[in-house]
Amino acid sequence: MSRLARLPIRSQATALWRRLRLNEVGPLASLLAVSLFGFGFFKVAGEVAEGDTKGLDEKLLLALRRPDDLARPIGPGWLPETMRDITAFGSVFGIVYVTACVVLYLAGTRRWRAAILVAASVGGGEILSTGLKLFFQRPRPDLVPHGMETFTASFPSGHAMLSAVAYLTLAILLARISRGRRVKAFVLALGVVTTLLVGISRVYLGVHWPSDVLAGWCIGAAWASLCWFVALQLQRQQVVEAPDPPPPA
Repeated sequence: MSRLARLPIRSQATALWRRLRLNEVGPLASLLAVSLFGFGFFKVAGEVAEGDTKGLDEKLLLALRRPDDLARPIGPGWLPETMRDITAFGSVFGIVYVTACVVLYLAGTRRWRAAILVAASVGGGEILSTGLKLFFQRPRPDLVPHGMETFTASFPSGHAMLSAVAYLTLAILLARISRGRRVKAFVLALGVVTTLLVGISRVYLGVHWPSDVLAGWCIGAAWASLCWFVALQLQRQQVVEAPDPPPPA
């Protein structure tokens, strides 16, 4: 009799679902996400290269400014400062700090290879972001004054991309070690909302065209999905420690 057959019916169902999720459902879902988000990025990049997004980009950027004074964003006086606080979550320092905390936690729980995988995923996303900026070399918006200093090219948005890479990857990791569908849904929603807020803050502050942010979200989500596919394959081969909690007794 197999080890699975000796378990109670409920435990058998749980074990079978985990096996399917690791070997079938997870890889298929991650590859589908890579395809969809990757297509979205190349579609936006093509539209940007042809200049087809110019009208909509300008319209959305101006919609966030006061018509009588383009230097002032719409909304109450405290909102621009709040947006600068939010955009810091997608800065290099913010991403490195959050990632370092997670890596140290994984290392502290003796999940050394999982810690290396997380660090490599986020580090690889940073390298990809820099390479894409150097390739496209799109100038920053000059339609409105910037709400903060910028130092790199505009396309794709590095803040939007790295937020998607880091927060979606970490949200999936936390969801897998959490019990209960509500907790999992909350963690995943938190990762998505944080990513969206960072991207919106970049447009609000006038430092990115909306198409920059959309492309950043797409390529960041595609990279996070690809990293998760790799993680599932390595976990299946027992090269990387699985983050799932042990089944209840």
